[in-house]
Amino acid sequence: MVDLLDALFTAYELPFMRWPLFALVILGVTSGIIGVLVTLRSLEYLSDGLVHAVFPGIVIGFAVASRPGLLVGATIAAVVAAVALTLAARRVVGSDAAIAVVLVSMFSIGVIVVSRQSDYAGQLEELLFGRLLTVQAADVTATAVLCGIALLLVLPTYKEQLFRAFDAKASEASGYRGIALDLALNVAVALVIVAAANAIGNLLALALLIVPGAIARLVSRGLGALVPVAVVSAVVAGWLGLSAGYAASVGYGVPLPGGATVVAILVLAYLVLVVATRGIPALLHRRRSPALARGEA
Repeated sequence: MVDLLDALFTAYELPFMRWPLFALVILGVTSGIIGVLVTLRSLEYLSDGLVHAVFPGIVIGFAVASRPGLLVGATIAAVVAAVALTLAARRVVGSDAAIAVVLVSMFSIGVIVVSRQSDYAGQLEELLFGRLLTVQAADVTATAVLCGIALLLVLPTYKEQLFRAFDAKASEASGYRGIALDLALNVAVALVIVAAANAIGNLLALALLIVPGAIARLVSRGLGALVPVAVVSAVVAGWLGLSAGYAASVGYGVPLPGGATVVAILVLAYLVLVVATRGIPALLHRRRSPALARGEA
């Protein structure tokens, strides 16, 4: 019988468990760094639009050349979608409207393409939700390359990105080009989505970008702590989720999808922190207020 405590360490003696863990660590570090900017700039909806915009590239690449084509098609779609969304949001229509149009149109194209394949249901499930335990050395290398490019786009201008997150008008008045910063961040977000798609799936990739940054904002009191907290929460959730899936499958015969388990742990951690940092203090404050009012009376 394998329990969770055993799985946290002994599971990674197996090669097929080590490669997914390496991929999750790389994704956790990258999404923690970039996800902080996403949450500070309230770009969650745009990131969701990029998830759906990348999907046609994933399925077309997969249909043409199986797994090797998946990353190529997804990367091309990611860059095109990031540029198109950035320009549309600034120059054509309102940001939310532009994202909504891209979201529904691109995702529907992807579904149409994948529906022409013989194993429609199986392929759609794999592309949307990933196959974490099938990750191999080549997948980890591709993930590292994509995440490295994403970080190279963002890290050299990280201070400028933070400045724009807190005051976009002042940033542009100081001489920083808003369009260049927006393009760099949006392309980086799209590349992280592509990197995560093979491991945890296209849809669940959004959670790695959003939830760690949201956790960091809940518990951090200064800007300096945001990135470390986000990175640690993403990496630990990946480790715990992968271990929990292994323990449940091997120890109890309950197959748990690895990617979904990682995301569930992230979301659970966020909900617990919301209750601890917002819910309980608010409840205690409401209970104290009547007592204070009676004392003043």
